[in-house]
Amino acid sequence: MKKHITYKKLAASDLPFLKNLNEVFAEAFEDPETHLSKKPSDKYLTQLLAKDHFIAIAALNSERVVGGLVAYVLEKYEQERSEIYIYDLAVDLAYRRQGIARHLINDLKALAQTIGSSVLFVQADREDHPAIKLYQSMGTQEEPLHLS
Repeated sequence: MKKHITYKKLAASDLPFLKNLNEVFAEAFEDPETHLSKKPSDKYLTQLLAKDHFIAIAALNSERVVGGLVAYVLEKYEQERSEIYIYDLAVDLAYRRQGIARHLINDLKALAQTIGSSVLFVQADREDHPAIKLYQSMGTQEEPLHLS
């Protein structure tokens, strides 16, 4: 049965939703160490939510965060334009295969148009076949170069 999901671009007043989204990321990425061991202060997160370059969109079932994305607006220097980098995107296991990730990306695309961003980009691990399949279905793929 498909669950009723709403979507919300988080603002500074939505701190609890951002904290819950971080928990969704920790579980989905199987990485509690990164996401939960050194939690930032409420002040830090509230200030982050208020910044224009930070975007968080949550997928909600009632008031429960079941997925979301975090992205950053990168202002370009060569022209008056920007690009958006999707830093994290995840959906709770019980809510997958319902179009939530696609909806989140489409909401981000719509937001990108309103702020004049020309490109969305994202990284995916080669082993993350579901994510790669989703991203390929929504845009073009280029081979990245990673420096470590």
